Amino acid sequence: MSAEPTDTVKTNPTNVSEEAGAAVPAAEATSSAAADALAAAKKEAADNYDRYLRAVADLENFRRRTVREKDELRQFAASGVLEDLLPVMDNLGLAVQAAKQPNADLASLTGGVEMVLSQLKSALTNHGLKEINPAKEAFDPNLHEAISTQASAEVAEGTVLTVVRTGYSLNGRLLRPASVVVSSGPAKEENA
Repeated sequence: MSAEPTDTVKTNPTNVSEEAGAAVPAAEATSSAAADALAAAKKEAADNYDRYLRAVADLENFRRRTVREKDELRQFAASGVLEDLLPVMDNLGLAVQAAKQPNADLASLTGGVEMVLSQLKSALTNHGLKEINPAKEAFDPNLHEAISTQASAEVAEGTVLTVVRTGYSLNGRLLRPASVVVSSGPAKEENA
């Protein structure tokens, strides 16, 4: 039987130094990659912080602008109503001048003032004001304020007999209830 050759690896001292030399650049490459990743992470963090500061500044500017616009809106909210009331004031001024004339006619003055009142009501109605005049309607405590009751044979109990002061609502919200006298029904006779 013949002897089979065995594979033996002979280590060469030059091979060992080559392997050790290859490990040093790999370690340098790893630390270089880590340094690059750290630098990239720091740059990204700085960019994110910069974006954060800009977002905070934008939010503060938006808040200030909103407050300023809200104040302007509050200051000039009534301008539309007032513009519609200026002609009414002009006509009232003309009515006062006409009333001061020595030959003022009461009938024409009354007609003029009624027209100005109609103009005023029209201007306010265009801006959402609604008149509450509940004459001969059922009493509603949500819209009416009963200042007294009065017996009436003609008007049913719980019905508005007389409107003392007209009420108003603005866009469905009650501004002032109508002051009314409510019928208590027919007068009751007392037995003596």
